Amino acid sequence: MPEARQTRILLADDHALVRRGVRHILDNESDLTVVAEAADGAEAIDKARTDQPDLAILDIAMPRMTGLQAARELSRLLPDLRILILTMYDSEQYFFESLKAGASGYVLKSVADRDLVEACRAAMRGEPFIYPGAVTALIRNYLEWAREGDNIPAKAITDREEEILTNCANAHHHLCHGEFASPASHSIKGRGWS
Repeated sequence: MPEARQTRILLADDHALVRRGVRHILDNESDLTVVAEAADGAEAIDKARTDQPDLAILDIAMPRMTGLQAARELSRLLPDLRILILTMYDSEQYFFESLKAGASGYVLKSVADRDLVEACRAAMRGEPFIYPGAVTALIRNYLEWAREGDNIPAKAITDREEEILTNCANAHHHLCHGEFASPASHSIKGRGWS
């Protein structure tokens, strides 16, 4: 019987230690192999073009270009490429924005050792991967929108919130801390999404 084809993976995260740990998880699976790594979204796009992976795993907060921006561009350039977001942000907003950007799933780094392999396999089967906390959020938000007669928002985060995320990823922490912490702002916590 012929051996199953390995899924070729591009791994993008700005922290080398995270990439090393994720690579260890994935390379221990016979059907998964990391063929390229990138430290930011722009490099991920370049590596995807040259290495032609089957699946890209992108961190949301990376310098130069965020994972969301890279996911949008990769979806446009390489429509057959499957995309997963790997993040520390347990955020409904980022979850919805990731799906809109073309991701097949959203995996929290805190449980990557438990969920990432299955998320990769689900993405390659053409199935979405939804982490357990997101299922509750999806149902709650849908019921709230339906009860209020609202339409689902066209974009989960504003352009300003995306700019703040980019600044955080670029280590401009003084430009992001107050925005995320201020409940009066229209930032992530101000919307009550987190």
